Amino acid sequence: VEKRLELVKQVSHSTHKKLTACLQGQQGVDADKRSKKLPLTTLAQCLMEGSAVLGDDSLLGKMLRLCGEAEDKLAQELIHFELQVERDVIEPLFVLAEVEIPNIQKQRKHLAKLVLDMDSSRTRWQQSAKSSGLASNLQPSGAKADALREEMEEAANRVEICRDQLSADMYNFVAKEVDYANYFQTLIEVQAEYHRKSLALLQNVLPQIKAQQEAWMEKPSFGKPLEEHLAVSGREIAFPVEACVTMLLECGMQEEGLFRVAPSASKLKKLKAALDCCVVDVQEYSADPHAIAGALKSYLRELPEPLMTFELYEEWIQASNIPEQEKRLQALWNACEKLPKANYNNIRYLIKFLAKLTEYQDMNKMTPSNVAIVLGPNLLWPQADGNMTEMMTTVSLQIVGIIEPLIQHADWFFPGDIEFNVTGNYGSPMHVNHNANYSSMPSPDMDHADRRQHDQARRPLSVATDNMMLEFYKKDGMGVRVMDTSWVARRGTSGVRKASSTPPAAQPPAPPAELPAAPHSPIPEQSPDISATPSPPATSFGFPPGAER
Repeated sequence: VEKRLELVKQVSHSTHKKLTACLQGQQGVDADKRSKKLPLTTLAQCLMEGSAVLGDDSLLGKMLRLCGEAEDKLAQELIHFELQVERDVIEPLFVLAEVEIPNIQKQRKHLAKLVLDMDSSRTRWQQSAKSSGLASNLQPSGAKADALREEMEEAANRVEICRDQLSADMYNFVAKEVDYANYFQTLIEVQAEYHRKSLALLQNVLPQIKAQQEAWMEKPSFGKPLEEHLAVSGREIAFPVEACVTMLLECGMQEEGLFRVAPSASKLKKLKAALDCCVVDVQEYSADPHAIAGALKSYLRELPEPLMTFELYEEWIQASNIPEQEKRLQALWNACEKLPKANYNNIRYLIKFLAKLTEYQDMNKMTPSNVAIVLGPNLLWPQADGNMTEMMTTVSLQIVGIIEPLIQHADWFFPGDIEFNVTGNYGSPMHVNHNANYSSMPSPDMDHADRRQHDQARRPLSVATDNMMLEFYKKDGMGVRVMDTSWVARRGTSGVRKASSTPPAAQPPAPPAELPAAPHSPIPEQSPDISATPSPPATSFGFPPGAER
């Protein structure tokens, strides 16, 4: 036990020292004074001050306030925890290492001194007996001898008492080892309770923080999943899609090379950032439709999953490979019906717009084939990242064969009219139906030279063009299949359009008897489209009368 005393003292002393160093507050002071020196309290005050500066009108201000309140509560829990550790663990360890064990060791030293005193008294008594000259078998007599004997007996008595006391203290030390060990159990229990309470505080505040984040409408949309963006914004059509389409309807339908001509990089970057903040100055960008078209392409390209989905990729490709035209359209229709609701709504919205864009192909030079070439790779791509050149020479060619018929027969794939300006925030189109014109848009039969002169007066020249991709598809030997779809002219779609989404297999569309089939052409730009069909006399807006449609 004596050997263990020193070891226990050393362990208790070092543990007390290290445990004291773990305290963040000042030891030995009350809770209020300890709180002022606590780093968590300082952090909480800083967060609350920042919240007051920013205000609750900003998301950061709300976050700082919630986090500041949470950190202050954590600081209070920490103070309570440290006070309890100090009372139930640190102070008892100090008493053990600096009071109880040293007292036993002092008792041991005192016993050693008493033993020396007793030996000294016995020695003096024995010397006194020898000096008297008496025989060894006789006891010394006289007052001096009696005094020495009493001193020796008293010393022996003190040694006995001290030895008994020391033994009792040592036995008590051994018996109380369970109590000493309990200090460390208490430490773990107090820590567990502190962390449980802290966790409960954090779990209570986290839903509030997430709710503030989710309720905040100004969330970036570029690069985010479509479903997430629509859920957060409470929309059916993605904000960048609607904003760009509506602005293009106002100012870009007759712009030559729309979606093909590259915009200014700085303008595109600025517009994307503005769309991410859900703030768009329509007037500012109305002079640069190529930047608007570039932003729309960027949004579609940066979606984590293409608008036409990875899941249906193989089905789209297989549909494009069907040689019979009617079966191919049937397969494409079936794939459209399998799209998730969010994707279906947005692809329908976009295809209807692209179909409207191609009505102005005489001025903007963007036929359904050209539009499919420049936009197709942004609507559908394979999930596995492969060689870019290989993808352009194989996959993109098939994608063109998917997107082009969707644009050509938009009213057949997606029957019914559509309101492009859903929220009414991005212009003032006077919409009637899919074939209606807009008051702010020049008519297709306006003199093109006047239109270009007017545009050049108000809009800067485009900084670059992207003819390379179109030339790429024009090369012979690339295996581009251009579908002969002249039998479905826009004038004849009203006869086969269905009020509901009835599969075309039940009532397949037939080519109008009065329209001859156009010759097969290997070049996408020369494929038969709307402009190839004989058009009735134009109205003042360049459209055939509604009765003839």
